[in-house]
Amino acid sequence: MPEPKYIIITAEGRDDMVERTSAATSPEWPEFMLNDPVANKYWAALYRDFPQFQFVLADPETDEIMASCNSVPLAWEGGFEALPNEGWDWALKKAFEDLKAGKTPTIQCALSVTIPKKFRKMGLSAHAIRAMKEIGRANKLKSLIAPVRPSFKHKYPNTTMTSYIKWCGSDGIPKDPWMKVHAREGAEIVNICYQSMRIVGTVEQWEEWTGMRFPGSDKYIVPGALVPVKIDWDNNQGTYIEPNVWMVHQLG
Repeated sequence: MPEPKYIIITAEGRDDMVERTSAATSPEWPEFMLNDPVANKYWAALYRDFPQFQFVLADPETDEIMASCNSVPLAWEGGFEALPNEGWDWALKKAFEDLKAGKTPTIQCALSVTIPKKFRKMGLSAHAIRAMKEIGRANKLKSLIAPVRPSFKHKYPNTTMTSYIKWCGSDGIPKDPWMKVHAREGAEIVNICYQSMRIVGTVEQWEEWTGMRFPGSDKYIVPGALVPVKIDWDNNQGTYIEPNVWMVHQLG
């Protein structure tokens, strides 16, 4: 496979980056994934408060976004096995809490690498991780942690994450494509964060987000969801609690 050609552009001094990345990446996600309350509260502020950690890989000729990448610095001195069950939501919220408290960051946390469909199968995901790690090194951070969202887990929503992460090849590398990229770039699995993201809405909202109908209280398999969504008609509520996998890259 030929090496992809791209330029790296960070959000530093780029007031248009939130709008550009949103337009390029939002269509790549199931609609319900765009309704996480923690993300909705903090996402735009990432580009204001941590602009050097938000970047894109862009086509050098057309300036099209080939990959949109987000991470944050965190103050963390604990062992990686103690990384919280709340995963993604915890990391995003903690970055702003640390900043407000004036804490000195020690590690970097990956939040997202989103590649528009037309630029997939070019090997860009590995390049994005490498670029993210270089940003961490430039900021003198010790490790890159990631609450990884396995890219094929949605195909097996009834399989526990505990079982899923054991699906490996003879080389011990996970079979899941996104986990495989991280592993080949040096990451190790340290834990599962079973409540990495929590999305709650009314039944009507869930029907709108998914284009499905939920005739009664039950657990439903929803396209793009890693685990079933729990619909509770008595309380007019649908709840999705997404598990992710903590993986750690050393930056030394």
